[in-house]
Amino acid sequence: MSPASARRPSRGSAPWSRCERGRSDSSGESERRQLGAARTSSNSGHASPPTGRRERPTDHGGNRGESRTRLASRYDAQTPRCRIRSADHGMTGLDLRLVLPAAAAWLAAWLLIAVPEWAAGAQAALWSVSLCVGLVVALRLVRPWGAPVCGVLLVCCAAAALLASAVTVAAPGRLPDAVREEAARQAGVTLLLTVSSIPVQTQSFGAPTLFGPAGADSDTDLGASPRVRFRGILTGIEPGGAASGDTARDDAVRDDAVRNGTLRSLSVPVVVFAEAAQDTAATLQIGSVLRLDATLRLTAAGDAASALVFGRGMPELVDTPPWWLGWAAELRTLFTAAAGELPGDGGDLLPGLAIGDTSSVEADLDEAMKTSSLSHLTAVSGANCAVVIAGVMLLTGFLGLRRGIRIGISLLTLLAFVVLVTPEPSVLRAALMATILLLGIASGRPGRGVPLLALVVILLLAADPWLARSYGFALSVLATAGLLVLAAPLTRLLHRWLPAWLAAVIAIPLAAQLACQPVLVLLTPTLPLYGVPANLLAGPAAPAATVIGLIACLLLPWLPGVAGGVLYLAWLPAAWIAAIARTSAGLPGSRLPWLGGAIGMLVTVLLTVAVVALVLRGRGQVRAHWPIGAIAVLVLATGSYGGSLIGAGVGRAVAFPADWQIAACDIGQGDAIVVRDRERYALVDVGPDPVLLSECLDTLGIDRIDILVLTHYDLDHIGGVSAVIGRVDTALVGIPENADDERLHDALAAGGAEIREAARGDTGTLGELRWEILWPVRGSPVMQTGNEGSVTIGFDGRGIRSLFLGDLGEESQDALRRRDGPGSVDVVKVAHHGSGDQSPALYADLRATVGLISVGRENGYGHPTDTILDILGSVGTLAFRTDQQGLLVIAPGPGGGALTVWTESVRGETVAVAGPG
Repeated sequence: MSPASARRPSRGSAPWSRCERGRSDSSGESERRQLGAARTSSNSGHASPPTGRRERPTDHGGNRGESRTRLASRYDAQTPRCRIRSADHGMTGLDLRLVLPAAAAWLAAWLLIAVPEWAAGAQAALWSVSLCVGLVVALRLVRPWGAPVCGVLLVCCAAAALLASAVTVAAPGRLPDAVREEAARQAGVTLLLTVSSIPVQTQSFGAPTLFGPAGADSDTDLGASPRVRFRGILTGIEPGGAASGDTARDDAVRDDAVRNGTLRSLSVPVVVFAEAAQDTAATLQIGSVLRLDATLRLTAAGDAASALVFGRGMPELVDTPPWWLGWAAELRTLFTAAAGELPGDGGDLLPGLAIGDTSSVEADLDEAMKTSSLSHLTAVSGANCAVVIAGVMLLTGFLGLRRGIRIGISLLTLLAFVVLVTPEPSVLRAALMATILLLGIASGRPGRGVPLLALVVILLLAADPWLARSYGFALSVLATAGLLVLAAPLTRLLHRWLPAWLAAVIAIPLAAQLACQPVLVLLTPTLPLYGVPANLLAGPAAPAATVIGLIACLLLPWLPGVAGGVLYLAWLPAAWIAAIARTSAGLPGSRLPWLGGAIGMLVTVLLTVAVVALVLRGRGQVRAHWPIGAIAVLVLATGSYGGSLIGAGVGRAVAFPADWQIAACDIGQGDAIVVRDRERYALVDVGPDPVLLSECLDTLGIDRIDILVLTHYDLDHIGGVSAVIGRVDTALVGIPENADDERLHDALAAGGAEIREAARGDTGTLGELRWEILWPVRGSPVMQTGNEGSVTIGFDGRGIRSLFLGDLGEESQDALRRRDGPGSVDVVKVAHHGSGDQSPALYADLRATVGLISVGRENGYGHPTDTILDILGSVGTLAFRTDQQGLLVIAPGPGGGALTVWTESVRGETVAVAGPG
């Protein structure tokens, strides 16, 4: 072979082929031996270290040119430009070949689950394209430069086709005709359900008379029975409808159904709302099989649950969960009770840190954890699983076990951990992501975890395409990707000032936070100003609380005395984390407003990329121009953001109609509606979150509240009250239901508010607007409290007549209508966030021009339902929703009977709405 041919790559070979051959000897001994031989055989006048450049061969000196060429070629394999395929050097060592196919699969699933009837056609088209591209590649009908493009296109189309096929196969089983028929009947039916998540207390949310069909007993006290919400699998619909009350007859019907095979076997994901007595906790364990008389209501296409189940009465236990799930539930209960004996916030927070049980965390502490960006510490995520695995790996390494055995023990421990913290779908995904992380690290080349992660994403989506619209799934994937890509370089960066172990402990949550932030701003368009410092301070304590807490949990059944001492050790880091959360949440500016929607996510992505580029600069991991571009992006974004903060008030003041009268705050799943007359303000409910309410009031330029109306005492209507204590003149409230409600009154009174129980017939003025209370009826034996007793207030004046229905259900709406109803209005605040329990007759009487629906994104209740949207559409009422349009501001229009509606969006939008004819 000539020297020229030796250094020229063969036609069609990959441009990095010499690099691959140069690395075939992983130890590098052959290169070092040849380098030493070259130096020894050369005379002192000509010997020099290899420079990585190929020299022109010469005739003198024998075959010196050829040997130099081979040597240079081999040495060139070790230069940075050939490390693109190496996983040992951070970002440039990442194998991203499966990332695009995973993204294509995700996009296909995201689109098709919303229109599953298109899936069959889409799969045929995508498989056809895949076949055509595959033939083109196989027959080499494309030029060499186009082969890589065709290869990527082939794999992406195949991945998307796989997801289209998965949707085609799964869609009929998720919503079979039997479920459609029962939902259409809107009548009671007996269901068999398997519990798949831990029940969550919901107070009066989801009560059967709130969502179910009309005809419930009017004397029912809706707030009397505690209710829970949980996810489950609908496995059967028993013939004969709901229980008749005749036990012998019902049992005979069920036995006959089993004998004749008429029991309908299903597997439909649902969200269940049911009554739960204090002594029925064991009935609702994960894996329990229940029988429940209920009604069904379908959700929108694309939702994780195919239907909502609203129970009537207590669920009946049909079968207990497997023994191992029961054992884990008992252990969790024992640990939570023991931690509850510990003082302060540390005892409340410890179960969440150790086993993901946040049932003991008070609402204010939970809010502080979210505000300080520490709530991920109490949710079982891939990072929690990774901490458990890391502890086992360290222990087994100390014992001198081989890597394969250590990995096996770690995986078994992870399995036991999943059982302990409940094998909910989100926990299983987190464990799977942690397994990917473990395998990537165990290989010694973490970059290999990225293609494995992409492959698992494709497989998980193929198994359940409805994960594509799950924020939890997206956060799990991004957190794992952040750990794989960013944890190592962040650790190296922090190691400049910190010990290696401490740098690693801090880098893990920081990497996950950076990766997840673009999705988090979609959920809450704010940036936690102190989130990173809070994580830096709390991060080292979280693994300690998790590991020590788990040890205490496992010791409790056998060595309770020893476990008590270990619990106190775990309490210390838990108390530290709680203190950090409360302190950072209490600092000024703890949440900075941010752009909402896709624009906010895109800007966050750009900022994250810029930060990552700066972190990796100077280590041969990014090109020289990247840091300059990153700095430019950061400067531009910072300047723009600062300008937006300074000009936000002015800009919105200009954008708002100057004579606006009604504003619906975007505060998530809850109500907070402002009514204005010049400088006088009334606030109807305060929403669930004081931070979001404060931001809305600041945006509207409101400092003092003349009239506060609390329609009832559910958390989504009173949770933000701390934002207005000390700023209220008069509070119109409903009848208190318990001591907590009384304390709320006392807090408002201590802040200077006059407390008045509101009832039908009360009237007053707000500037030149007249207000009147239409509900409840004072002294009535029914419908005085809870949703059915919601204080209903109307305002009239300055061109707008409005009505605010609180959370009234159909029965109370009809009762209101029968008692000399309010007549026609211009604006109606739709009852109960758009639930299905509405009176079509009332909305027909109101004939409102605009219907305000205050509702949270991805709220899990199916709000607003198709039922209310159809009702509004049928009577000519135009619906405006805070979950889709953000802050809503209404003003009188330029003509008589017209309204001007300003909706918050990327640019803001003003709509002129004509009044009903």
